[in-house]
Amino acid sequence: MTTRDPPVLTITQATNAIKHCIESSFPLIWLQGEISNFKMQSSGHLYFSLKDAKAQISAVMFRGDASSLKQIPKDGDNVIVRGEINVYPATGKYQILIRELRPVGLGELLQKLEELKIKLLKRGWFRPEHKKPIPKLPKIIGVVTSPTGAVIQDILNVLSRRFPGFRVIINPVKVQGEGAAQEIALAINQFNEHNLVDVMIIGRGGGSIEDLWAFNEEIVAEAIFNSRIPIISAVGHETDHCIADYVADIRAPTPSAAAEIVIAEKAQLLKHLKQSQSRIEQALLNLVRQDRHRLQGIKKQPLLLSPYALLGPSMQRLDDIRSDLDQIITQSIMKRRLTIDGRQRNLQSLKPTTQIAHFRQKLSYWDKSIRAAMLSKTTLLKKNLPEKAETLASAFRAKQDNRGRLLDELGKRKQLDQNENRFLKLRKERLESISAILHSIDPKNVLKKGYCILFSEKDNSVITSIQAVEMQQDIRLVLSNGELLSTIKEIIPK
Repeated sequence: MTTRDPPVLTITQATNAIKHCIESSFPLIWLQGEISNFKMQSSGHLYFSLKDAKAQISAVMFRGDASSLKQIPKDGDNVIVRGEINVYPATGKYQILIRELRPVGLGELLQKLEELKIKLLKRGWFRPEHKKPIPKLPKIIGVVTSPTGAVIQDILNVLSRRFPGFRVIINPVKVQGEGAAQEIALAINQFNEHNLVDVMIIGRGGGSIEDLWAFNEEIVAEAIFNSRIPIISAVGHETDHCIADYVADIRAPTPSAAAEIVIAEKAQLLKHLKQSQSRIEQALLNLVRQDRHRLQGIKKQPLLLSPYALLGPSMQRLDDIRSDLDQIITQSIMKRRLTIDGRQRNLQSLKPTTQIAHFRQKLSYWDKSIRAAMLSKTTLLKKNLPEKAETLASAFRAKQDNRGRLLDELGKRKQLDQNENRFLKLRKERLESISAILHSIDPKNVLKKGYCILFSEKDNSVITSIQAVEMQQDIRLVLSNGELLSTIKEIIPK
């Protein structure tokens, strides 16, 4: 390789380089698209694709982020997602690691709200210098809300308990639905036009962002900003925020808190607020300063933007391994079942009853073979006996001639008969001995002597010890001419 040749990278090195480049370039993006190929793993992780008319991208939402969803999405849903672009090294494909998912309708409202915030912020409507002070112990209090809701009751209850003799003017309006924003703005303008009250409370109870949307309209924000009368905004619960809260002179977390602010002692309230403001501002400045430095350091580490940047590939790999492991376990179980079936067949062949039948066949074969051999031997001997007798007779006659007829013919015949009888007797005794041996080893003859074989009726095994039986157990006795079924009544050890 020359010095001019480009460096050769491994697949892993190239993938990691691409991963670092893509993830550092897209640390956080918003996407809108349609869900397809949706799949929820048993681990709780969500896998799907986001597509539009011309392209698509793979998407992953891990269990930690998916647990915050109010409803699991499905194929065909049009959603807006927030997340980071991520590369999965195992397959080399890029994907979006989703941190937040919401339907398109809600996303449009939030986008519209954010655009209005920016617009009014540029106008300066949120600046502190435009906030008007709340008068000390106002004589007349104006309330812009629904006359039938719980808000007006909460306000009246607090005022009655803390400030007897107060005067309240209620300008009833709709607080949600079509035309609600126009009615709220008109009520604020009417209070200012006739200078009817010293301080004004506008608000409603909690609800969704759609329910609170009337207080996010620009017409309401304009009426609050142009009001000469100080306004306290008490919309929703403490965690709810709307445009009216930012433009109003004071935001109260609840309608009851708004009533308490109206009737609080001015000097004590201002002193406490200034002290609290000073402490909070100082604490916030310190926290912001510290967090700003910390955030700058974190921004330089793309992998630390999300725990899933490090854990995501491992979690996906774990899902792949789980699928492979399920397949391996299934194959192993099938292989072990085949092994067990083979061993069961071998075990069946080793059962005592099978062995006894096999031995019986061998004994029968040996008996037939021995009998055939003995018969063949005896036949051969009988066949050769006359020839040998003739040979002996010729030999005796020759010897008798050579000795000069020392013995008479009768003596020779008698001697020959004796020798023949002795030979036949020996052969007969040998044959009887072999027959007795075969007869003694025949299992049927053993049974005829009064013996029997015991089998367990439950598993058909041979019983060789009293430890192998139990009381009331059924057994089978095999005799020479049949079988008997019996039950154990008593066990007497030796």
